[in-house]
This record gives sequence, structure tokens and C-alpha cells, in this order.
Amino acid sequence: MRIPRIYHPDLLIVDQTVDLTADAANHLASVLRLSDGHPIVLFNGDGNEYTAELTEVKKRSVTAMVDAKLELSVESPLPIHLGQGVSRGDRMDFAIQKAVELGVTEITPLLTDRCGVKLSKERWEKKHHQWFKLIVAACEQCGRNRLPKLNPCLPINEWVAQSTKQMRLTLHPQAAKSIKHLSLPMSGVRLLIGPEGGFTDAEVYATEEAGFQTVQMGPRVLRTETAAMAAIAVLQAIHGDL
Repeated sequence: MRIPRIYHPDLLIVDQTVDLTADAANHLASVLRLSDGHPIVLFNGDGNEYTAELTEVKKRSVTAMVDAKLELSVESPLPIHLGQGVSRGDRMDFAIQKAVELGVTEITPLLTDRCGVKLSKERWEKKHHQWFKLIVAACEQCGRNRLPKLNPCLPINEWVAQSTKQMRLTLHPQAAKSIKHLSLPMSGVRLLIGPEGGFTDAEVYATEEAGFQTVQMGPRVLRTETAAMAAIAVLQAIHGDL
């Protein structure tokens, strides 16, 4: 029997009934076509899982009874803050989804000189909501009980100037140093990935002035969405939990 994992944004208490969100209700009732009595797993980002049972399934509303609270963490010991240059189409969605699956703890979409996405404030807010829902779905799929933090979109110069104790890294195909030779601090990594077309020379210079090291992953130039996934996987394999 398939047991769906569902994100619930509010407090979860054992032996209490909860009204699930409209998105969750639609998924359980209309997509999966589940009925009363079906087991589910809930999580709200506090690091725990909550076993539950559907008590009332309607087309537009679903309620569930919380049975038990389980302390279950699948988080990586390596904190990674991904600064991802915003890209067109589904490339950005792919990069965010795979970053979540691979265990990043924080994501900041970045506006760069070669960013091809120009939106109004309202459309950026809509895009942020879309990316948050993508993060939720990725956590539901991969078993994470903590949601990575999604920051508002920032210009790259503002992000690289932020104070941090993490090691600052920029992935760049012409870098002299390989990512596999790094010695990482316990505080983790702030990883910078460029958009389609990469960074300008001025941006690379600005990141180096801000303390970022340029590193490469071999002789081939990777697409932006591939670069993010590959770099995170390498960091997790060497210093994290892969």
C-alpha cells in the first residue's frame, strides 16, 4: 500500500484532527483518489514525521487524525547555501528540485548580468511561490522533514557581499582548482552557480574580491542546471552524506 507524504504548514499534535491544505486535499482526493481510513505521513518542517489516517475525504476538503510523532532526520551534516543564477524555462525549476533532493539547506535565486528573466515585482512574488511549492513537492518525494529556506531573489552583488562563516565557492570551468581538493569547514559551503551563459568577467572578479574561490569540476562546460546538481553531489559525496 502506498503511503503518501504530505506537507502541512501548521502545528501537528498527536490525537488531534487536522484540515489539510487545498493543494493536499486535491492531490489526495482527486489525483490519488484515496478514501477514508487510508494511512498518510505528514510533516511540517520541524524535523519530525507524523503518521496519520484520513478521516474524511471530500472533493475539496480532506481531514486526517494524527496518530504518532516520529523523530526522523535525513538531513546532511554539510550545510549548503546555493546561490543559483536565475535561468529561463524549466532549468531553474530543475536546479531547485535536484538541489533539494541532494540536501541543500538554503537557496537564493540570483539576478546576474546574463540573466534572461525580466519580471515585475508581482510576477517575481508569483515565481517565488511557485519555487516554494516545488521545494515542498521535492521534500515530500525524497523524505526530508525540514524544508530548505528559500530566500527572495537578489542581485548577485548583494548576495556575495553578505556576511557568512561558510566557505565561499564559485563554480567556473576555467578555474585552476578542482572542487574535489577542498577542505571544508563545519559551517559548510556557500555555493555560487551562474545562469545560462555563465558569469561575466566583472562578476567573477567581484566574487573573488568578496572572498569566493573559483573551482572547477573537469574540462567540460556544464549547463547551469547540471552544474548545480553535479557540484552539490560532489560536495555531499566528499564531505556530506552520499
